[in-house]
Amino acid sequence: MIFGQDKAIEQFRRAWDSRELHHAWLLGGPRGIGKAHFARLAARRVLAEAAGPSFEAAALDAPSDHPIVKLLEAGSHPDMRWIERLPKERGEGLARSITVKQVRELGEFLNLTPALSPWRAIVIDSVDDLEREGANALLKMLEEPPANTIFFLVSHAPGRLLPTIRSRCRRLDFSKLDDAAMTSVLDAQAPEIAAADRQRLIDLAGGSAGRALGMAALDLAPLEQKVVAILKTGDATNQQRVQLAEELGRKGAGDRYAAFLELVPTVLVQQSRRLPPERRGPAIAAYERVRELAALAPRLSLDPAATVFQLGGILASVAPKQLP
Repeated sequence: MIFGQDKAIEQFRRAWDSRELHHAWLLGGPRGIGKAHFARLAARRVLAEAAGPSFEAAALDAPSDHPIVKLLEAGSHPDMRWIERLPKERGEGLARSITVKQVRELGEFLNLTPALSPWRAIVIDSVDDLEREGANALLKMLEEPPANTIFFLVSHAPGRLLPTIRSRCRRLDFSKLDDAAMTSVLDAQAPEIAAADRQRLIDLAGGSAGRALGMAALDLAPLEQKVVAILKTGDATNQQRVQLAEELGRKGAGDRYAAFLELVPTVLVQQSRRLPPERRGPAIAAYERVRELAALAPRLSLDPAATVFQLGGILASVAPKQLP
């Protein structure tokens, strides 16, 4: 089930039901709002209906006991490909990009005759992660697609894609989720979260259910409290900054560190709205610096502990000056 994206679902179902289906769909919108989930369900619907046996189901649903659905859930459907960043060959985490090799392997897949129905489905999650050569290789496939092949291209920033790729896709825009949809997602996927904590996650996540669930899993509430404390007190002794830097700079803290980089600008914006007018100027200036540093740190592989300490210093500059 997909919450809060009824318009996108309706547009796709109308196209599929009429069989006036564009071969490539660009699914655009912020992270964590259901684009990849939509792609999975839409591909499942297409392949299950195309292969049979027939069924009646609303939206993008398909019976869990349908043989095609079972194959897809097992990851063994021969006419489906899901392309995403692979694990690094060395070390932890994922590769920086989807490689041109992965895209070229799609060409080999498309040269085969579909096995279970006339239709094939390809999901790229996300197309933003393609290497330049990979993007060019994909473009050739979009220019001359085989019959009955459907591409779902997940994009968190469609404006940054090659214009030639955008021009060959039908775009579906996905919106940030409202509080009701966020509540439904959290109730369904994380019912153990208390109501008060759930609302705080909703406030912080900015309409992204994926982000809210990630925050819950990483236990970011204590980090948020420390950020707010620095903003309010200025951390004159540097103690809170040092604690944060030690906590997030240690080995194994990479996921929490990455989430912290997203958390700090959000908390700063929320807290600045509560400031008196005369203090909002420094808060706005601090936000620009925080956002820039948080964006640059992963790209430049800056030391996490040093980055966290520097972010704490920027936050401290917003606090009211203490009289001697």
